[in-house]
Amino acid sequence: MKWTNKGNNMKTESDKKGINVDVKSLYSSSVNGLKGIKLENPSKSVGLMLFLIIFSAILICVLVVGLFSYSTSKSIIKDKISQSSSVAITQSKGKLDLMFGNYVDLTMQIMLDKNVQSELLTLESTTDSYEKFSSMKKLSDILQTYVIGNSTIVGATIIPIKSGDPSVSVGGSTISSDAAQKSDWMKTIVDGGGKISWLPSKAKGYSGTMSEPTIALGRVLKNTVTNQGNYVLVLEIYLKQVGKQLQDLSLGQNSEVTIINSDNTIIYSKDFSKLGKPSDIVLPADADKQVHGSTQTKDSQGQQVLAMYDKFDSMNWRLLGSVPVKELVRDAAKIRDLTWIIAGIAAVIAIGIGILVIRMVALPLIQLRNLMNEGERGNLYVRSKVGKKDEIGQLSQSFNQMMTQITALVTQTNQSAQDVLTTAGELTDASKKTAVSAKEIAVATEEIANGATSLAMEAEKGSDLTTEISEQMKEVMQANHQMGSSAAEVEKASRQGTVYMNSLIEKTGLTEEMTRSMVEKVDRLKESTRSIRKILDVLNNMTKQTNILSLNATIEAARAGAAGKGFMVVADEIRKLADQSRQSIDVVGQITETIQREIDETVNVLSNAYPIFQEQIGSVKEANQIFLTVQSQMGDFVQRLNSVTDSISALDRSQLVLSDAMANVSAVAEESSATSQEVASLSNEQTNISEGLVKLSDKLETVSMGLKETLSRFRTE
Repeated sequence: MKWTNKGNNMKTESDKKGINVDVKSLYSSSVNGLKGIKLENPSKSVGLMLFLIIFSAILICVLVVGLFSYSTSKSIIKDKISQSSSVAITQSKGKLDLMFGNYVDLTMQIMLDKNVQSELLTLESTTDSYEKFSSMKKLSDILQTYVIGNSTIVGATIIPIKSGDPSVSVGGSTISSDAAQKSDWMKTIVDGGGKISWLPSKAKGYSGTMSEPTIALGRVLKNTVTNQGNYVLVLEIYLKQVGKQLQDLSLGQNSEVTIINSDNTIIYSKDFSKLGKPSDIVLPADADKQVHGSTQTKDSQGQQVLAMYDKFDSMNWRLLGSVPVKELVRDAAKIRDLTWIIAGIAAVIAIGIGILVIRMVALPLIQLRNLMNEGERGNLYVRSKVGKKDEIGQLSQSFNQMMTQITALVTQTNQSAQDVLTTAGELTDASKKTAVSAKEIAVATEEIANGATSLAMEAEKGSDLTTEISEQMKEVMQANHQMGSSAAEVEKASRQGTVYMNSLIEKTGLTEEMTRSMVEKVDRLKESTRSIRKILDVLNNMTKQTNILSLNATIEAARAGAAGKGFMVVADEIRKLADQSRQSIDVVGQITETIQREIDETVNVLSNAYPIFQEQIGSVKEANQIFLTVQSQMGDFVQRLNSVTDSISALDRSQLVLSDAMANVSAVAEESSATSQEVASLSNEQTNISEGLVKLSDKLETVSMGLKETLSRFRTE
């Protein structure tokens, strides 16, 4: 099928033998159809949205189905392989249980052998070296009969638990009793009593001299009569025998089969370097409670692995098989790859379908949108040429009919706007003339009203002023009376002040005389302290002379020898009295100095106070003179206040007459102002009506002009 675009008409050419879709020609024709079409915002395009919906739906369906199939097949493969591998693990575990059971039975036969019991009893009871050697030789021969001919067994060893006797070994196992008694595995066997204890693998065997790893089992050899055991039997087995039992077990490519103990330590692995190391596979926590099971986990490298495990019957070991999940689902990955290929093909098909939808839906809609944009810009003669019979064609015909109706409506509206514009101009002129006249009348009326209002206000101010003057005159008269009373009181107080000042002058004179007398007495006391000072100097010299005399007396007494001892005591007492006198004189001297210093300070204070008393006397005399002056001036002030009171009374009577006249003027001015304001209000109302009419006319003219400009955008021819 080929789609061609000739003048926006879609034509189909089909072949009767089949329908072939040429995607390249379809794409090129779509591109040619898009030329010349303006895409303002592709993200909001209906065609693009339909294309994305179709593309996403097809691609999502293919991916969901394919990936679901891949996931389901992968899950089924894992379940089937897990079941088959579990069966194989169980079968291999059964073979190993049989082999391990044979070894357990062999140790039981050795323990129950009468000859072994007899020789062990001999070793315990005898102290003779030869008998011990003979018993050990017999035990070695007996063990040889059990071990010889079995190539899977390295050897067997009987080890004493406590005594210092050497161990009895046969085969390749030569475990010394001293090394064994110090080892942990020996303690494990002894703690187990008569039960079997399986020992982990060792790279060089339990003797430490082997060239390949071995495992071992041991048990205490108890006496069948006394049930006491003093010896341990250790049976050492080649680890490769376990590998022979597992060589036919294969779980898949890169799979691994190991034997681990309860501590998750590797007992057996094809790679002997892993022996004794922790296993990469960590079993779930409840694995100890399960005999067998399977789980999906991660190894030490973080890869997903499928692990199957089964517990042995004779020991707490597990046979563990693991295989990487990616190896299991390697074949299922083909489904995933095929899904991506089909998704790519579906994407190409979806693109083709999307381009077809764009040509059939988006391009005609874009053409109609562009025509509508032309109509929005004022081009009313645009018409759609889409001749299709579907909904888009019907939309195109409806658009043409709408544009025809809009063209007729715009033509009629343009003519009406022209008529309205003419009428609005005439109405505006008449309104403006009326408004001018109303404004002139309003201005004249407002001037009259303003004059009357000003006159009324001035009259009110005058009336208020006279009232205020009257109140102030009353206050002045009251203040005048108060001033007269205050002046009389001041005159009386000045008389009393004069009397007090005379008394103060007399008392100040007496104080001056007392101060002068005190200064003289202090001067005499100062001279007395100087005399005391001189007497103290004389006494101090006497004490010094007394000290010298006592010293000389002491020297003379020392020369006199025994006869002068009494005089020496007297001389010492005199010297002590002289020292005490000197100390007392020093104390009295300090006290005297203190008294003299305070007397000097008192003299200075009195000397400074005396001029102040003299100044105070002068100030008191001046204050007395001021009181006398105030008394005389207050008499004159009282007389003047009486004269002012008479003048204020006459002024108050004149003010009452002026207040009545201002009240009459204010009443007349208020009546005139009220009449003028009423006339001005009517004029303002008329002016407002005229201005509103002018505004309405201007608004009508503006609307008409705007309508005319709007209609001028549309082209109808």
